[in-house]
Amino acid sequence: MEHQSQYRMPYIWTIALTAALGGLLFGYDWVVIGGAKPFYEKYFHLTSSFQIGWAMSSALLGCLIGAVMSGGLSDRFGRKRLLIIAGAFFTISAVGTALAESFAAFNAYRLLGGIGIGLASNLSPMYIAEISPAEMRGRFVSINQLTIVIGIVSAQMVNWLIAQPVPLNATAADILSSWNGQFGWRWMFGAETVPAACFFISMFFVPESPRWLVKNGRDEGATHILNKIGGDHFAQKSIAEIKETLLNEIQKVDFRELFEPKMLKILVVGVVLAVFQQWCGINVIFNYAEEVFSAAGFGVDDILLNIVLTGAINLVFTFVAIFTVDRWGRRILLLLGAAGLSLLYLILGAGYAIGSQGVSMLILVILAIGVYGMSLAPVVWVVIAEIFPNRIRGAAMSVSVSALWIACFILTVTFPFLNRGLGQAGTFWIYAAICIAGFLFIKLRVPETKGKTLEEIERDLVG
Repeated sequence: MEHQSQYRMPYIWTIALTAALGGLLFGYDWVVIGGAKPFYEKYFHLTSSFQIGWAMSSALLGCLIGAVMSGGLSDRFGRKRLLIIAGAFFTISAVGTALAESFAAFNAYRLLGGIGIGLASNLSPMYIAEISPAEMRGRFVSINQLTIVIGIVSAQMVNWLIAQPVPLNATAADILSSWNGQFGWRWMFGAETVPAACFFISMFFVPESPRWLVKNGRDEGATHILNKIGGDHFAQKSIAEIKETLLNEIQKVDFRELFEPKMLKILVVGVVLAVFQQWCGINVIFNYAEEVFSAAGFGVDDILLNIVLTGAINLVFTFVAIFTVDRWGRRILLLLGAAGLSLLYLILGAGYAIGSQGVSMLILVILAIGVYGMSLAPVVWVVIAEIFPNRIRGAAMSVSVSALWIACFILTVTFPFLNRGLGQAGTFWIYAAICIAGFLFIKLRVPETKGKTLEEIERDLVG
């Protein structure tokens, strides 16, 4: 294994952080709606479970479209071009959502932003994995999750700072006529324009993935980039390993190859992990924070502050993952996350069942977010970015990330119905059962990949 000192770390960090801006926008765009929810619902007069669920889920439908598009298009046109397009979509969506005057226009721009999320959520971790040295890959791919969390915290902070105090006895009419109801929620969405434009512009200045270049017969360009990453010896060794895994392959990717027995076994792991990351239930706390915290006895102003607190905890525990994923390994963190969430959801559900309110419930929510932040949130992205063979990585990740967004869409749409039908307690007990099932799957099926090159992982899993 080559020593870290041989790598040109400033260059690697620059590339990784630029690509990870896609993660920041992913996090911001995904969570900003939670803080704006009490205000835009009054502005657009949303009352039914369908309207409320569709407003929260329209971006998720866009995520699915973006994820489906990203696979074949990134294998054909490269990772860089698709990330540039994602940046353009984020920028247009931020401006359009902020200026929307109708519920239809609001959802149309949210859908466009969702397509940007779908592209970035697939391509940012994949791109980072493909430019990172093996022994540091987990850390660098986890940087993408860190920027997602920074985006989440930024959205939560922006929402909290923008929203003016809301009286405890405020009616729907009072909120609608307030600055928050007329303008505040627009600024929450519009604030994304600055980082979105920065991402769009900066992506023009990073190189294409060297592994994609080799696959498309552009060895000279790939060698130049790999040389800048780790020197001539590293470049030659990497080119040889990449070519070995692509031996006798043609450029065009056939999605039917994903369903060959060896490939299908790996694809199932990627899809199940992606779905589990969503169905573990933590995203309900981010997207429906108003309902979760109001059921625990908190008012609107306290809810916005609590949301910022949960985001800060998520950020802190993401650093735990960054510093442990390449030391402890992927499996142990995934198992810890599934087990920890199972236990916390059982207790949280019991708290709601007996009518517990206040600080004790907030602590349980914070602990759950901390466990998620150091395990399932970053590590799932690391695993699905590295387990697929070079030749079909774009297509296979597209399937996995599409499954992730389908799962997220279902989770977000169904929560209002579950919440009304089963209550908070029953809903969190369902998520606890899902986490127990996820623990068993990880224990039985998920391989350890730490410290291996992408080509070594491919040989181990495919042969």
